[in-house]
Amino acid sequence: TNFCYYRLAWKITTDNHISEQKCNCILEDVARKLKREMSKLSQFFYKLNSRIQSKRQTNAQGRSVQQANQGKLIAQGFTDAVHLGSPDIYSHAAPVDCSLLKFPGGVTTGRSEKLPSSLCTHHQLDSAAFRYWTINIGERWRLHRKLWEYCFILQALYERDMLQEGKRGLGFAVGEEPLPSLMAKFGCGILATDLDIRDDRATVWAETAQLASTLEGLNSRAICPHDVFKKRVNFRPIDMNKIPNDVTDYDFTWSSCSFEHCGSIGLGKRFLRKQMKCLKPGGIAVHTTEFNLSSTEETIDSGTTVLFRRQDIEAMIRDLQADGHTVETLQLDLGASKEDAIIDSYPYSDNMHLKLELFDRYVSTSVALIIQKSDDPTSGNK
Repeated sequence: TNFCYYRLAWKITTDNHISEQKCNCILEDVARKLKREMSKLSQFFYKLNSRIQSKRQTNAQGRSVQQANQGKLIAQGFTDAVHLGSPDIYSHAAPVDCSLLKFPGGVTTGRSEKLPSSLCTHHQLDSAAFRYWTINIGERWRLHRKLWEYCFILQALYERDMLQEGKRGLGFAVGEEPLPSLMAKFGCGILATDLDIRDDRATVWAETAQLASTLEGLNSRAICPHDVFKKRVNFRPIDMNKIPNDVTDYDFTWSSCSFEHCGSIGLGKRFLRKQMKCLKPGGIAVHTTEFNLSSTEETIDSGTTVLFRRQDIEAMIRDLQADGHTVETLQLDLGASKEDAIIDSYPYSDNMHLKLELFDRYVSTSVALIIQKSDDPTSGNK
């Protein structure tokens, strides 16, 4: 690629009919295209290596999905990641009885429970509430952590009276997710955001249909009537590392497994803290991300995808609390069903995907944090 670049540069600069300004424009365009091609090449080799590793594992074990039981999960050292800690961060209560979660049209028994900050579990995903949200976003119910994330975000916002007429929501890195469409159907005004399609980092996400570039794509399932959707939903390119100062006064914010892609653990932490500035006092933020189950020390701390350790999540919560915000205590429940004990490996399944192997050495799952902004209008502006 360097050879082609310099050869083209020589050819252009020796042509007397091309101005220096036009020459520079052409070279800049070539440089952008080369960067995109190098990014594609890097992704190709990453996938190729993953396939080779997966093939070796499949040959050795006879299958790509590792079956385990809860005892084996404990034996692998996951207890370090999920042992109970300080009660101002971690919930010491029994796991939430998901049969008591309130949802639209659900039967009320007089007593209800709300979601705490949580790890992804089969018990939550299999609840009537999560199945309700699954149907309403046009998804097929299956044991997949992305579906759990969507349902968790909707349920947490519904419980806190955010999904109703007149509420304003801000979504980060929405890709082609169905949440903006359903939120608009409930009466919310939504600003959906994602990387600018012209950003070099957007190439990978665009190729895997995980990048939003048009408003119409966010209602492809026709969850919300077209005219209502156009009235209530707007799209704006926003870099999560550079949130504009004019994006403020929202009732709620959300993101679904996005801020682990900010570039490093430090940048992910910074995003979570900075996005609180976008909320009104008392507003609600619900964000999901990667949770490293394998180690409390070793991890992937920079690159396209990072894995947050227990200590990283604790640091985020401490920072948010220091800014005056309230974080729902985190329930470190791995789940007790046989489905919770399955670790998916590449090439990944569309089912049985609550926990997965990443980078050939770490087991990860999704964690969701629920945060309420301080009522003090000056808080969270650090």
